[in-house]
Parts: sequence; structure tokens; C-alpha cells
Amino acid sequence: MDVDGYLRFVLALIFVIGLIGLFALLLRRYGPGMTGMVPRRRGQERRLQIVEVATIDARRRLVLVKRDECEHLILLGANSELLIESSAVSQGRQKGPGC
Repeated sequence: MDVDGYLRFVLALIFVIGLIGLFALLLRRYGPGMTGMVPRRRGQERRLQIVEVATIDARRRLVLVKRDECEHLILLGANSELLIESSAVSQGRQKGPGC
């Protein structure tokens, strides 16, 4: 193979990697996981956050989830989920309605 063959190979490889990247971006933006979701506008604060995750063992994790001003402690297992504590108040804040 001469230099021309190697150059064609490298350019073809760059082109294919670029197509894969473009397809991944399009799938992330318009993919099947996006159906039914409401897009968030810029500057709008998120309502749902994962505050902390603690690994118990290889199959179980404790997850502290914050929704609005309420926190929920959830035990996630391989085949199950268990709500440990609900309506916990965020640090330094009063308990709001609907927690």
C-alpha cells in the first residue's frame, strides 16, 4: 500500500466516526426515550435531584431524592424498590404542603 491508500483509509475512518457521533447526538436529542417528556426551558430550575447515593452492597443502594422541597429516601435493589422515608424536610426549611 502506498501513501494514497493510507490517506484514503484514515479519511474514511474519520468520516465513519463522524457519522456515528452525529447519529448518537440525533438519537440522544430525538430518540425513543424522549417521547412524552416535557423539555426544560433555559433558566428554569429543576424540580428533581439526586442528592446522595450510598452503596450498601453489590446489589443494593440507598438513594436520597429531592423533589421540590421534599426529600425521599429510597432503597434500590436488583429486583425491587422500597421507600424507606418520605416527606423528609430539606435542611433548614419548613415542611411544605404536598410532601
